[in-house]
Amino acid sequence: MPVAHSLDGRLAILTSGGDSPGMNPALRAIVRSALDQGVEVVAITEGFRGLVAGGDHFQTMDWDSVGGILHLGGTAIGSARSPDFRRPEGRRAAVRNLIQNDVSRLIVIGGDGSLTAADLLHREWSEHVDDLVAAGELPPEAVEKRTGIVLAGLAGSIDNDFFGTDMTIGADTALHRITQAIDALTSTAASHQRTFVVEVMGRNCGYLALMSALATGADAVFIPEKPPEDDDWARRLCDRLSAGRKAGRRDSIVVVAEGAHDRHGKPITSGEVREILERGMAEEVRLTILGHVQRGGSPSAFDRTMSTLLGHAAVQFVLSQDAGAEPQLMGVRNNRIQHQPLAACVEQTVLAAQAIADGRHDEALRIRGGSFSDSIDTLDTLLRSLPSPPRPDQRRLRIAVVHSGAPAPGMNAAVRAAVRLGLDAGHVMLGVRNGFAGFIEGRIEEPGWMSVRGWSSSGGCELGINRKVPSGHDFYTIARTIEDRRIDAILIIGGWSAYQTAYRFLSKREAFPAFDIPIMCLPATINNNLPGSELSVGADTALNSIVEAVDKIKQSAVASNRCFVVEVMGRYCGYLTLMGGLSTGAERVYMHEEGVTLADLKADLDHLVQGFRRGKRLGLIIRNEMTNETYTTPFMAALFEEEGGDLFEVRQAILGHLQQGGSPTPFDRILATRFAKRCIAHLIDEAEHGRSSVSAIGLQGGTIQTLDLRDLPRLVDEQHQRPLEQWWLSLRPIARVLAQSGPTPNMRSEM
Repeated sequence: MPVAHSLDGRLAILTSGGDSPGMNPALRAIVRSALDQGVEVVAITEGFRGLVAGGDHFQTMDWDSVGGILHLGGTAIGSARSPDFRRPEGRRAAVRNLIQNDVSRLIVIGGDGSLTAADLLHREWSEHVDDLVAAGELPPEAVEKRTGIVLAGLAGSIDNDFFGTDMTIGADTALHRITQAIDALTSTAASHQRTFVVEVMGRNCGYLALMSALATGADAVFIPEKPPEDDDWARRLCDRLSAGRKAGRRDSIVVVAEGAHDRHGKPITSGEVREILERGMAEEVRLTILGHVQRGGSPSAFDRTMSTLLGHAAVQFVLSQDAGAEPQLMGVRNNRIQHQPLAACVEQTVLAAQAIADGRHDEALRIRGGSFSDSIDTLDTLLRSLPSPPRPDQRRLRIAVVHSGAPAPGMNAAVRAAVRLGLDAGHVMLGVRNGFAGFIEGRIEEPGWMSVRGWSSSGGCELGINRKVPSGHDFYTIARTIEDRRIDAILIIGGWSAYQTAYRFLSKREAFPAFDIPIMCLPATINNNLPGSELSVGADTALNSIVEAVDKIKQSAVASNRCFVVEVMGRYCGYLTLMGGLSTGAERVYMHEEGVTLADLKADLDHLVQGFRRGKRLGLIIRNEMTNETYTTPFMAALFEEEGGDLFEVRQAILGHLQQGGSPTPFDRILATRFAKRCIAHLIDEAEHGRSSVSAIGLQGGTIQTLDLRDLPRLVDEQHQRPLEQWWLSLRPIARVLAQSGPTPNMRSEM
C-alpha cells in the first residue's frame, strides 16, 4: 500500500564504514521503493566524508541508477570514514548540506560507528540549524527545519555484532566465504594428516568463528565471548587434537577469531596457537589468515533478500514519520522485519564490546542472545574427540535415523549432529540405509562417532534415500523390524513423504503396537513446502544455486539482447521461484499459487517489447516447474521468441537437479544441526518418560517449535503438497515494485 508522506523534501541514503556484501541490494531497494512512492532520492557518495563535503557528493538517483547492482559486492556509492564528522564543525556542515539539498529523510547503512554518528547528528540537529541561521549560512526561513530529520539505520557489518537484529548485512556472505575456505583446507589437511589454524574476522564478536566451526566440523574454536576456562588451555588443546588423531581423524582445524583472548584478557593470536600446536603435537602446523576475502564478493541469496526487505521497510518507515521522530534501526528479528530505537541498539552494541573488554563474559553472552550460547554448547559436544561414556545406571535408548523423500543439502549435517549428540547422551544410534525401503529390508547399522566425521560439508545423502511411503504389508514388516531391533524412537529426516509416513504410523498404532514409540520429523526439502516450519533444511542451498546460475545467465543475456525463461524446482510451492526472483532482480515470476493466463502472458510480452525498444538489453523471467500444465517453459520461450521478432532472442534454462546438489550452505548446515539437537533431546525425553508423540520440528517466528502431527490434515493442501499458510507470499508486492522497469501509477495502485 502507498505510504502517506508526512514531509516534503527528498530522501537521502549513504553507506559508511567498512563495506559489506548486501549494501547494493539495500541501496537498490531504497531507491526504487522511494521512487515508486513519488519521492526524489539522492545518494551521498563516500559516506560521511561526502556528507560533510557536499557538492557533487549529493547525486540524484533515478530508477536505472541502481540497475545491475544487485549481484555486486561492496557499495556502488562508496564508503569512507570521516575525521571531520567527529568534530561539531563537520556535523554542522553535514546539516547545512542536507538542508540545502532539500533532504528531510536519511537512511544510513553501516556499522556501530556509522550508526552512532547518525544518531548523534539527529540529536544535535536543532542546535546546528540555529547556529547555521545565526551565522548566515542558512536563510532565516530555514529555522523551520530545526524540528529534525527522519532517520533510519541499517546495520551493515560482516561481524554480525549489532544489537537489535538477528543478522547484519554481509554476515551470511562472509560466513559463506569462510566455510568455503575451511572446506578446501580440510581436504588438503586430511591428505597430509595436517593441522590448520584459520584466523577469521571478529574483533569484538565471535559469530563468524563460532558458526564457521559449527558448519565445518572444526576441532576447536577461540572466540572473545567465551575464553578458555583455565590457564592450562594450551595443553588441553594439544591433548584433544592428539586424542582425535588416535581415534582416526586425519586432519585438525582450529578457528580463531581475531579478537580472541584468555580469561585474563591477554590476546590469543592465531600465530600463538600455531606455535603451541607445533610444539605440543610435534608436527607441522599451517596458518591461514583469511583477511578481507571475507568481506568481498557477490552477496549470498540471504543477504540479497534480507537487505532488499530492510531497504524497503526503511523507506516505508521514514515516509510515514513526522520530523523529529526517534531514529530507528531496521532489523530482522525472528524471521520478520522489525524496528527498534537506534540509540538503544547502539548502546547495547557498545555494552557488549565493553563487557568483553572488562572480562564480563556472561554479560556479553546475554546481550548476544540465547541462540548464540546454545550454539556454543552444541559445538562443545560436537568437537569432542570421543563421546562421553554412558552412566552405569543409564537406560540406553536405541534411536533410529532414517531419510525419506528427495535429497536435500544439509541432510548429512543433520545425521552427523543427531548421531553424535545421541551417542554423547549415552544412547545407541541406528542408521537406516536407503530410506523406508531399507527399513523394510532391515538394512540398519550402528554408526560410530568417527564414522560421521566430515558429513557436515557433504552434499547428497550418505545414508541413502528414496520416496517410498509405506503401505499395505510394509507396516507389518517395519513393525517387526522395530521389535527385533528393539528401537525406542525414530527420527525421520526428509520432506513431504516423511510427514506422510509419520502420520501413517500414527494411524496404524492400534493394529501395530510397535509404532507406539516417539517419532519425530526433521524438515529437509529444497521445496520448503512443509507445515510447521518457515524454513526447511536444503532450501537455502537450492536458492543460492539458483542465484549463482542466474547471475551467469544474466551476463550472457546482456551481451546479446536476450530474454531468459528460467525454470526452477519447487513442485507446487513457489518459494524458490519468488525468493529467486527477489534475489536476482527477475522482472516476472510465475508460480502455481498465482497461476498464469494467456492475458498475463500477453501483458508481460508487451512489457518486454516496450522495454527492449527503449534500450533494454536483458529480460529475466523465473518460472516454477508446476506453474501451469499448458503454458510450459518451452511454450513461454517459443511465444516470446516469436513475438519478440528482431528485438530480442529468447532462451530457456531448466536448472533441474543442480538445485539439489552441491555442498550445503552454512545456513543449512547450522539449521540442520540446531534441528537435530532439538529432535534428539525431544525423542530422549519422550522415551524416558514413556510418552510416544508423533511430531515435527520447525522454525516459527525465529524460534524452534514442535508441531503435533495429529494436526497434519488441517494444516496442509494435500492435493498440492504445501501448507495452507505460506509466510513468504506476503513478499509478492515488494518483488513486483522492485522488478518494474520504472515507477508507474498503475503498478502503485495495485500495490
